[in-house]
Amino acid sequence: MENDVHDFGQARAIKQWATADRPREKFIALGRETLSDAELLAILLGHGYKAVSAVELARRLLQRFDNDLGKLARCNLQEITQVKGIGVAKGLTIAAAMELGRRRKNVQQETRTYKDSASIYNDFRHLFEDLLHEEFRILLLTRSLRLIAEKRISIGGINNTIADPKKILREMILYQASLVVLMHNHPSGNLVPSEPDRDITRRLSYLAKQLDSKIADHLIFTNDGYYSFSDEGEQSLLAA
Repeated sequence: MENDVHDFGQARAIKQWATADRPREKFIALGRETLSDAELLAILLGHGYKAVSAVELARRLLQRFDNDLGKLARCNLQEITQVKGIGVAKGLTIAAAMELGRRRKNVQQETRTYKDSASIYNDFRHLFEDLLHEEFRILLLTRSLRLIAEKRISIGGINNTIADPKKILREMILYQASLVVLMHNHPSGNLVPSEPDRDITRRLSYLAKQLDSKIADHLIFTNDGYYSFSDEGEQSLLAA
């Protein structure tokens, strides 16, 4: 009971604080869950500039990216430092924190099994969202569908990327993967596979078979949805 009274007194005192100036104190006294996104970012920023508090600077940073932490996490250092009051040092702190969050998510995924395209899309869409260029990635899986590793194979331009079969086969052999899921994005938002998309799927399926492995699926990612070769009945390509 004594601790409860103390905590209640602390909570009343915090209501009298200038919250914009005291996110650290709020974190310590009430816990991290009570802080807004801007307040958490303010702790990373450390301080504002002139008459602008750290919290207000954090709000301006969030507004720059439509109050979307996902967009902030995907931006580069140059984009972050375009916000007045955020220099290279502050920008690096924000970018590093976002990268740590991304890596934590990837670590959590390493023990997962993937039995359908929807779970793959939901877990890996953050790798492709809002990209203005194409990227080609693969998931390496055991026969029981447990994720072994996720690897980026190539970065391309606006309309295409080149997936080097030799690099993909090397990763399959290195990780002794029984199953592989191919993934790439279409920045245009078009979910229809191109002929090169089908060609690389057919070619890799044939090569994987020579290693006693299999291409389980090929997913095309967009911000608004995905296309699964397996779900759409293109089994002939996957069994080439």
